Amino acid sequence: MELSKSITHKNGRQRKPAVSNSDMRPRESKLEVEDDEEALLQNSDRDDGQAKVSNGINGELSNVALLLFLYVLQGIPLGLAGSIPLIMQSKNVSYKDQAYFSFVFWPFSLKLFWAPLVDSLYLKRFGRRKSWLVPTQYLLGLFMLYLSFAVDSMLQADGQKGPDVITLTAVFFMLAFLAATQDIAVDGWALTMLSRENVGYASTCNSVGQTAGYFLGNVLFLALESADFCNKYLRFEPQERGIVTLSDFLFFWGIVFMVSTTLVAVLKKENVSHHHTKKKPKEETQGVMETYKLLLSIIKMPTVFTFCVLLLTAKMGFSAADAVTGLKLVEAGVPKEQLALLAVPMVPLQILLPLVISKYTAGPRPLDIFYKAFPFRLLIGLEYALLVWWTPSVRQDQGFPLYYYAVVLLSYAAHQVALYSMYVACMAFHAKVSDPVIGGTYMTLLNTVTNLGGNWPSTLALWLVDPLTFKECQGAPGQTCGSAEEAGLCVREGGACVTTLDGYYVESVVCVLIGVCWWIFFGKKMKRLQEESPSAWHCRVAK
Repeated sequence: MELSKSITHKNGRQRKPAVSNSDMRPRESKLEVEDDEEALLQNSDRDDGQAKVSNGINGELSNVALLLFLYVLQGIPLGLAGSIPLIMQSKNVSYKDQAYFSFVFWPFSLKLFWAPLVDSLYLKRFGRRKSWLVPTQYLLGLFMLYLSFAVDSMLQADGQKGPDVITLTAVFFMLAFLAATQDIAVDGWALTMLSRENVGYASTCNSVGQTAGYFLGNVLFLALESADFCNKYLRFEPQERGIVTLSDFLFFWGIVFMVSTTLVAVLKKENVSHHHTKKKPKEETQGVMETYKLLLSIIKMPTVFTFCVLLLTAKMGFSAADAVTGLKLVEAGVPKEQLALLAVPMVPLQILLPLVISKYTAGPRPLDIFYKAFPFRLLIGLEYALLVWWTPSVRQDQGFPLYYYAVVLLSYAAHQVALYSMYVACMAFHAKVSDPVIGGTYMTLLNTVTNLGGNWPSTLALWLVDPLTFKECQGAPGQTCGSAEEAGLCVREGGACVTTLDGYYVESVVCVLIGVCWWIFFGKKMKRLQEESPSAWHCRVAK
């Protein structure tokens, strides 16, 4: 159930629970890695070139604060993109339209393919990371400012056709693409912005900043945009609109992006070291090609290829539950801002679960936990279907009772336990088998395949809801509801289209059956990959 699209995107985002994307960029080519390692070793290099005495984190609080702020900015467009499907669902768009929009969440899963370019091509005088960070954030700000004036017409259209889904998808896809590119640049900058003893704080800045940015762009926005929420909790006198609108929110953050990027471009200098000035452009281009050749050589290894195929197909059984359930709850009348707010109590659980589960995945067979959690997650998918079926019967004039939200919260918590058990087990196995000589590129490839294994089933699940749904026209003899035009004619003739079979329930059952078959026939094969010798996973070309 995607209570929050970016939070759950790693199922495809995604998010699927809040999982940091900091590990989703490839390690630079050997030449580039050596450069960053040199920069880390030269801890005496400050931005001004003066000697620096190590005082722990206190001496680098400004750099940590900057990294945290950059990751917060990164989370804003992701959170806004995650709020759009819920807004569109409240405007009764088709699930085919939702499938189109789901492509917005693909760039973070695909950034492996352009990350080597971001790592290697830059203007030396301006700075290796700023060469990409500054223009990328300027474009993010400009896109937000443009959307602040156009998004209302995109969502409303002419009042009859509904939201302009294709344009919305194109614009928010670009926002996600730019945010993914900014993530690559910031991840790389963190290696040299912080000293070697403090570089570990970079991952903390990533997870905390991106989660905070997502919260601002999704949960907080949906709450403040909702007239019902604002009238109930924040106002003394009811009004027809929320405290903020989507256009207001986009305009504000567009200005923040433009101003903050200008300040970073003018005031913040990258660490300058002599070895950077000695690199030749030809060597950098070779580094890019070497990285792509390395990725291809890794995929060609039989064990890796088999593992990638299994990762790409493992999440088919969960696609209906993960991609459609939240939208079905909104369709049934559950306020979208309430669903978003239910993600807040999950944050402590999402922090604790990896710590607890990692104790069981630290041994030689981490995929055993993956295998054991698999059927429980399938069962939760069926429970989600029952939850959607039960929802209309508990709806009251004033909304939904408190016990209903408690049931939803418990269902989501159970889902998180199963999901994180599988996720942590996968990440542990990735770390176990990755060739240490090329660990960064290897890990990133496996993580990318894992993410894509959640993206494509979710998009397909959304796409198939409408074709699998059957409706009949009641009150207008001779009319049908097989298409939007036929449904409109049914209404004009005085009838009403009534759903006789919801495609979501069909998908839920079919997905679980597919998942059971995968677990029986391929689950054990995945477990057996743990028995392969380390040499079967090592890339001889890299050595």
